[in-house]
Amino acid sequence: MLKEPISITSFASVSALGSSSENIWKNYLNDQHFLTLKEFENFKAWVAQISQDDKIAIEEVQNSDNKYKNLDPSVLYTLFVARKAIEQTNWKASDNFGINIGSSRGATSLFEKYHKEFLATGKSSTLSSPTTTLGNISSWIAHDLQTNGPEISHSITCSTGLHSLLNGVAWLQSGMSEKFMIGASEASLTDFTIAQMQALKVYSKENDEYPCRAFDLNKTKNTMVLGEAASVFCLEKGTKENAFAFIEGVGYATEVLKHNTSVTTDAECFQKSMKMALGTVSPDEIDAIVMHAPGTIKGDQSEINAIQKVFCNKTPFLTTNKWKLGHTFGASGLLSLELAMLMIQHQQVIEVPFAQPQEHPKKLSKILVNAVGFGGNAVSVLITK
Repeated sequence: MLKEPISITSFASVSALGSSSENIWKNYLNDQHFLTLKEFENFKAWVAQISQDDKIAIEEVQNSDNKYKNLDPSVLYTLFVARKAIEQTNWKASDNFGINIGSSRGATSLFEKYHKEFLATGKSSTLSSPTTTLGNISSWIAHDLQTNGPEISHSITCSTGLHSLLNGVAWLQSGMSEKFMIGASEASLTDFTIAQMQALKVYSKENDEYPCRAFDLNKTKNTMVLGEAASVFCLEKGTKENAFAFIEGVGYATEVLKHNTSVTTDAECFQKSMKMALGTVSPDEIDAIVMHAPGTIKGDQSEINAIQKVFCNKTPFLTTNKWKLGHTFGASGLLSLELAMLMIQHQQVIEVPFAQPQEHPKKLSKILVNAVGFGGNAVSVLITK
């Protein structure tokens, strides 16, 4: 349990669902997925792309500063949402708020572009190093928002976004910062990235109504689909009147690896992270869980097994969003957190259309959010109304 609650006073995202809370919630309310078939150099694959309207708005951000013209989309997506989030706050540059933006893949498209140029010419572009370093995203956000506070970058595979939240909470709880912007960005819809997932034999080849069958425990094939997205949250210490929700508990755990990509059958990392996030809160008080559920057979089932072990008396309402907006790697946990906050705000659960029917909770006061990445790096976050 935290020493004191952390207030979420602002948040913004861009994904296949859009970039405004109103549109995102509207798109959650239907049973439509936002996955499309994209033509790559040597193959076609299902992906979840940011809309053309949002791409145009992001291009305007790119054109707002001459220094931004050579930045990777992962940085530009974050600049776009960080500006939107900061508009909803009373934060000033002089507050010297902290920034922690993570990414699983980072400047994927730029790295692939520069590497291709190097193979063709034997030379590297002048800007290839500074525009592809891991610290690139947080540095540019700090520059754009003119804050002199601490800025941190990291990559912890698919739980990166929720690890950003862990870092922000730690800085606030320590008293070393009063305000912290946390986030994650992923612009990984590139030939090489998709090919990597296909090589792992986890990528969807489905052609039915729902290409990604996340949380379908009867599926016989892996159905992961990648998406692109960025998301940021503004955190403040204590209970703020303008808070959308409060972070009541956080949990984390890492499994001892038996394989580069595996988690145990009962996802021991999730069991530990969920129990830590709950603290002294009874499992029976949790109204819903937004699962990681990547759409793979083992990944989905192991998380369900872990939930059943922790919530043996009463399983909360379970949901996930990857069937709708794809697996956005490092950004996925924060998009799940956004869904949890929207459900609390609107007091309505979002169902997975092909999942087994569940009893709806009478209220939504406490929701748990899960994320895990390669290496068994699990994070669970408990938010309250």
